[in-house]
Amino acid sequence: MQEKELKQLLQTLLNDLVEDFKKKLTCNKEWMTLKEGAAYADVSYNTLMKLRLSGLRVFEIDGIKRISKTEIDNFFKKNSF
Repeated sequence: MQEKELKQLLQTLLNDLVEDFKKKLTCNKEWMTLKEGAAYADVSYNTLMKLRLSGLRVFEIDGIKRISKTEIDNFFKKNSF
């Protein structure tokens, strides 16, 4: 492997680790508001609303909407390629 390719691979891995760490710091609770869920997913609120149209489940009880970390993680795993 060339030095340039190795540096690029290491940078990509480091970026992924930092993003995962940021997500864990951002929210330690399982159930989040939609705004917190958007931040956890690293998307805008509007994008989160569009993801709902693609099957991302949001739970509502007495008008209060919440989304779970597990639901976000599973949705991205299921819809990744």
